[in-house]
Amino acid sequence: MFIDIDGLKINYIDEGEGKNVLLLHGWGGSIQTMMPIFNVLKDRFRVVTLDLPGFGKSSLPEVPWNSYDYAECISKFIQQLKLKDLILFGHSHGGRISIILASKYNIVKKLILIDSAGLIPKRKVSYYVKVYWFKLLKKMYLMLPAKNKQAKLAEFYKKFGSKDYREAEGVMRQTMVKVINDNLMDLLKLIKAPTLLIWGENDGDTPLYMGKIMENEIPDSGLVVLKGAGHYSYVDNYSQFRAVINVFLKDDFGE
Repeated sequence: MFIDIDGLKINYIDEGEGKNVLLLHGWGGSIQTMMPIFNVLKDRFRVVTLDLPGFGKSSLPEVPWNSYDYAECISKFIQQLKLKDLILFGHSHGGRISIILASKYNIVKKLILIDSAGLIPKRKVSYYVKVYWFKLLKKMYLMLPAKNKQAKLAEFYKKFGSKDYREAEGVMRQTMVKVINDNLMDLLKLIKAPTLLIWGENDGDTPLYMGKIMENEIPDSGLVVLKGAGHYSYVDNYSQFRAVINVFLKDDFGE
């Protein structure tokens, strides 16, 4: 199904009956990324998930967005679908959006953050050395003779950019730069909804220390670490993930 939000065509699915659940996928993901969670919940809840703008079958934003732009769009999506007293799941980039929705909009009853983004990572010296050389190489690359500067830049990023950066194009490449620089630390203490934090023990993209920071900052929160799991912890340790969310949501079943 599709819905129009401020001129953007948003692809979504909406199944089941009961309390309202919304699933927000991570960067580079889609509806399909969230199906393991969707399938656990659809027999006991009304479960909605969507392709975030710029992903899957949904429209691209017309200009580069930050995390707050995504949150505003999803807030309008929630209003149009009349998703009241919301149980909100956010994975990675979807976690960024969820943090903003839970802290600034009075629409979230329970919050589940899975390997969530939203904090600026601690950087080692090696990272800054890498960034320095990346910028230097880029400058040198642009000095080489070429007719098409844009084609030259595209070739440079294909060779030297991060995987996510290489795979993003146009407005989404600029959007990625904006969202990864959004530091949502100050919003965590404003979250009033009971919050379950689920983290992969071996998450290399949003490391476990970020989950511990969020547990310290979000007033009514608890952290569960999934053994042996990485950034997609809900897939890597599916049986433990399913058991944990069943306990967290047990009071919401069948109502």
